[in-house]
Amino acid sequence: MKKNMGSADKIIRIIVAAIIVLFYFTGTISGTLGILLLVLAGIFVLTSFISFCPLYAPFGISTCSVKEKR
Repeated sequence: MKKNMGSADKIIRIIVAAIIVLFYFTGTISGTLGILLLVLAGIFVLTSFISFCPLYAPFGISTCSVKEKR
């Protein structure tokens, strides 16, 4: 599995996940929408830790900085 996420992308995903969790546990979002957003937050955290987003792969997107080989 080739890394395709840069550090800025990972930080943004973790911040968004933290905001979703905060909103869920303060009662701002609830019900089915809350559960779906919690699942999305979990996916964001997981993909941030492994530095790979499966949705980027089919489209050839990579936010990871690539160092040139000489």
